Amino acid sequence: MTSNLLLNARQRGQEQALPYAGAVTPEEAYSLLQADPGVRLIDVRTNAERDWVGKVDVPAPQHHAVQWNLYPEGVPNPDFMAQLARVAPDKNSVLLFLCRSGVRSRHAAKLATENGYPQCYDILQGFEGDKDQHGHRKMLSGWCKLGLPWIGA
Repeated sequence: MTSNLLLNARQRGQEQALPYAGAVTPEEAYSLLQADPGVRLIDVRTNAERDWVGKVDVPAPQHHAVQWNLYPEGVPNPDFMAQLARVAPDKNSVLLFLCRSGVRSRHAAKLATENGYPQCYDILQGFEGDKDQHGHRKMLSGWCKLGLPWIGA
């Protein structure tokens, strides 16, 4: 099952000419995490986002927080790659990058790939998904909307 999910993710990556291995849906990401304890979810949202909005509920050994930007400054995290190396020392690990809506996670997957991690995947739609017509997230798409395990703030 894991190999089929990754094959589909790689095919998506090729079709979209992604600069990293591929992209998975939130459901596929959760299935990968359940099927293989070696898969790592890298949540690149700020600590404040996780504290105030919520976070995925997967086993601690698989879930890691590595901020892409720092809060409240909003500046890029200069230690991103060093922090990633600490939580994912095996560069051949399958890394699933998650952010709010799927933008920062794409940048993180690209940077990690450029630094020698060949199995980087973006989690499409992110944790909260796109905004609806009222500007609210968690209503149209994303990890939360799909009912995948998460812990609220």
